[in-house]
Amino acid sequence: MDSGTLLLVATIIMVIFILIFGLMFIRYIGLWISAKLSNVHINFFQLIFMQLRRVPPTVIVNAMITATKAGLDLTRNDLEAHYLAGGRVNAVVNALISADKANIPLTFKEATAIDLAGRDVLQAVQMSVNPKVITCPPVTAVAKDGIQLVAKARVTVRANIRQLVGGAGEETILARVGEGIVTSIGSSNSHKEVMENPDSISKLVLNKGLDAGTAYEILSIDIADVDIGKNIGAELQIDQANADKNIAQAKAEERRAMAVAYEQEMKAKAQEAKAKVILAEAEIPLAIAEAFRSGNLGLMDYYKLENVKADTKMRDSIADDNKGSTNKE
Repeated sequence: MDSGTLLLVATIIMVIFILIFGLMFIRYIGLWISAKLSNVHINFFQLIFMQLRRVPPTVIVNAMITATKAGLDLTRNDLEAHYLAGGRVNAVVNALISADKANIPLTFKEATAIDLAGRDVLQAVQMSVNPKVITCPPVTAVAKDGIQLVAKARVTVRANIRQLVGGAGEETILARVGEGIVTSIGSSNSHKEVMENPDSISKLVLNKGLDAGTAYEILSIDIADVDIGKNIGAELQIDQANADKNIAQAKAEERRAMAVAYEQEMKAKAQEAKAKVILAEAEIPLAIAEAFRSGNLGLMDYYKLENVKADTKMRDSIADDNKGSTNKE
């Protein structure tokens, strides 16, 4: 390759480099000037290096300008590291400014940790300044007198910046408040006590320290409404009475079945006794014949026996007629 070719290649490379630098210069010169005018100390080549590291210079520089104007001292390296970690730079900077204006102690490290934990750090700071009201779903509980009460509560909470990382959320607050309301109503001797003094529920619940281990601080618990529900005690008594009635009916049916079975058994025994009597009567003629043969019974004795039988039959017939006439009368 001769010197002319080398010179041409070098010239082409130089032109390409100048074009790239020119494009970069045109693209970021305005941003660099804005940074200088805002008293943000940043090298022009650092903007190019940020682009090579896949960090948008506009986001970092604008965040530094905003922080500098608000009187915060944030470094470019910290903002770049937070962006590369997947954080939201603008949200963190805005949260730090809001916390500083509201005299809320919040460091850059704490803000980035909250942001990387998936929580909205700006919303948390705003909630620390302006507490949030959470409406609890209706809570049903039963007093000692068996009356069901349905309570509706509103919980005023403020974000606890120190507990945002690893602290429980709103669901835990609602569950604990609901548990406290159930305990308070359940320990009341009468539903009238709760209706007359509903703030006793909120006082008891607040004294339990339900915000421990959560990302919020409970400021107040207000009982918005208390409605009377069902008479659970009466329903339980009715159910128990029905159960006792069913048991008694089952036992009575069992006794009736046993009585019917016993009656059938007695009828069977009576039929058995009648059969034995018939068998015994069938043996009488045989016994008479045997008495004739053995000479123990004479002819006159036999006639006397027949007369007695005829007389007995006549008496029975007369008695039956008298019973029939009496029934007709």
